[in-house]
Amino acid sequence: MMNSTTKAVAGALMVGMLTGPVMAETLKVTTFLPPVHTFVKAINAWGEELTDKSGGELELEVFPASQLGPAPRQFDIVRSGVADIAIFLHAVTPGRFPMTELAGLPLTHPSEGDASAVSSRRLTELAPEYIAGEHEGTRILWMAVTPPLKINLANTDPSDLGNLNGLRLRYAGSTWQKIVETLGAAPVPVPPAETGEALSKGIVDGATFPFEATMAFDLGPVIKYSLEPGLASATFAVVMSDAAYERLSPEMQKLIDETTGPDRAAWFGSLWDEGEQHGRKYMADAGVNIVTLDDAQLESLHETFASIVEDGKARAGDKAQGFLEAYTK
Repeated sequence: MMNSTTKAVAGALMVGMLTGPVMAETLKVTTFLPPVHTFVKAINAWGEELTDKSGGELELEVFPASQLGPAPRQFDIVRSGVADIAIFLHAVTPGRFPMTELAGLPLTHPSEGDASAVSSRRLTELAPEYIAGEHEGTRILWMAVTPPLKINLANTDPSDLGNLNGLRLRYAGSTWQKIVETLGAAPVPVPPAETGEALSKGIVDGATFPFEATMAFDLGPVIKYSLEPGLASATFAVVMSDAAYERLSPEMQKLIDETTGPDRAAWFGSLWDEGEQHGRKYMADAGVNIVTLDDAQLESLHETFASIVEDGKARAGDKAQGFLEAYTK
């Protein structure tokens, strides 16, 4: 039998077990982007916010730089349960997300402008109605639309667009493949992290990236010219598997809901816009000659790219026109 002292100690231990700290729920985040990329830094900041607001009960563990799988597999890594959240680029799986990719058509953006803060918010607002079905098995936490991608060239001056004829350009996604071909160049698929080496070895003559990404992948030393404004954006999504969301407590689900959505998309987009400004300065400091298209050239490109827009709408189906009208209004 236990004496009174033993009982008191046992009781105290039981109370400690019942009232002790709750084990943190850790959500695994996968992405192909490098640790220095604005998106990875933003996810880390969001993770710190979740940990703080949950009193340490919810945290993120981020696996950048394709640690859990290559870029085209990121969405399926989450759907299969290997990770809980993914940051992924739609363009690396051409044809799988046709409605979403309408936001990346050439010279297409909301009437407010092509800033990422604007376009990312708008696309996130439209996600439930138009693009959730393309992300089956997951919850869209927010969408992100890059600042428009620029054509960055190793040696060729793009002041005359005819100079692009015959060049080999790194691209990602079917839309940019068509843009490159329409401009008379040859599209070459190169993984983002291998672009610098491909440029330095002459495997490609140029690459399509926003300024922010040229900085993230350190392309300044191998680029002599960049063409602005960018011709088309790329779309990203931050998605969480339905299974991961459903295993959370109602309180943690509420926290996820309250810290994601259109406001988070605009917040992230503003970071991307700021990164784009830093990236442009990085390129200029590296001695890159930034060439600006004039109004006449842009007007001509609208006509040149008209068939790409129509093809994108046809692939997306009956709701494409409604989506584009809502996105660009």
